[in-house]
Amino acid sequence: MRFSPKRVSGLAFSGGVLALLLAGCGEKPQMNPGMPQVSVITVQPQRTPIVAELPGRVDAVRDAQIRSRVTGIVQKITFEQGGDVKENQLLFKIDPAPYKAAYDQATAQLKQAQATLFSAKVLADRYAPLVKANAVSKQEYDNAVASYRQAEANVAAAKAAQDNASINLGYTDVVSPITGRIGKPLVTEGALVEATSATQMATVQQLDPVYVDFTQSTADLASLRRAFASGKLQQVGKDAARATVVLEDGSEYDKPGKLLFTGITVDPSTGQVNLRAEIPNPDGILLPGMYVRVRLEQGVDDQALVVPQQALQRTADGSQSLMLVKDNKIEQLPVTTGGAVKNNWIITSGLKAGDVVVVEGFQKIRPGAPVQATPWNKNGGAPAAGGQPPAQPGGKPAEPGAKPAEPAPQDKAAGQKS
Repeated sequence: MRFSPKRVSGLAFSGGVLALLLAGCGEKPQMNPGMPQVSVITVQPQRTPIVAELPGRVDAVRDAQIRSRVTGIVQKITFEQGGDVKENQLLFKIDPAPYKAAYDQATAQLKQAQATLFSAKVLADRYAPLVKANAVSKQEYDNAVASYRQAEANVAAAKAAQDNASINLGYTDVVSPITGRIGKPLVTEGALVEATSATQMATVQQLDPVYVDFTQSTADLASLRRAFASGKLQQVGKDAARATVVLEDGSEYDKPGKLLFTGITVDPSTGQVNLRAEIPNPDGILLPGMYVRVRLEQGVDDQALVVPQQALQRTADGSQSLMLVKDNKIEQLPVTTGGAVKNNWIITSGLKAGDVVVVEGFQKIRPGAPVQATPWNKNGGAPAAGGQPPAQPGGKPAEPGAKPAEPAPQDKAAGQKS
């Protein structure tokens, strides 16, 4: 069937009138471009760990100060500063010459004492049958036995002196008592180190794992105990108490550790209790003395009400509130927050299950203002104001930035005719 330009123009005009009539009869579009749009979530109870974030310092598990145990001149430094060393690895060599001479002297004295012992023993053994035959006097035999025992004591003393000289000679090789990372040498080759003052020569620290020492207030601990006693929170077992480190730049360290202990003594000057966690550190990222924050899981709330951190509104006086949508209008609700869990706040009072909370779109709303609410997409955000983009021919939404579709030939003719 063919339509004349007049026929087509008439149909187009009738369609426009019909659209106006439908609008006048109460037909409304699904989205109102003039009304502010907000992205919302409906709050529901969920199982959430209770996490405390506390300041702390990294400490080495083992910290060995390498000190001189003999007096002498440092001949050689055998390690690479800042590198890793093994247990019993040679670090410094102290001039052994005087201690080698003392050892040789002690060895000679031991041999002399052993020779005297041999002579005394032979004499005592010879007198033993003679005293029975009255060939020697009892006094002479007793003197021989006494000399023999004195020679035994001299040998023991000489042996102890030799052992002492051997120990001092061994101390000229300064070795690492632990496996770890060594810092810079605190003495140079040619320097004199002294046993009397125990000159410090270097420091070796074990860095895998490391300790993180931190504190928590007694008020927080008391609040936790009350929550556990009331059944609101479930306590995390000691073996399951995870500790996660937050670095100085705000990033989260990817290797969680465990809580080792909670102190039983309160610091009277600060009202804090000491806690310690053990954290794996295979890559040496955590260094002794580093300032970090520790996120410690202390309990589990099976009915926690959680909202995204961006949903919370703060004022200059420190009060906190949420924007709710009720009957398509905005309502401001004062709330109290607990701890933070990842990118969410735990709401402890003011909010109830089923409330619809605004997460995005705060710029154009105020309490009492009507709004259009759409579900919040935490990955992509809310749809743009005005709803979905206009559809192209064929029913597919227009791509962002696409040009409007060209009208069909009959539409061009109708427009020209009208």
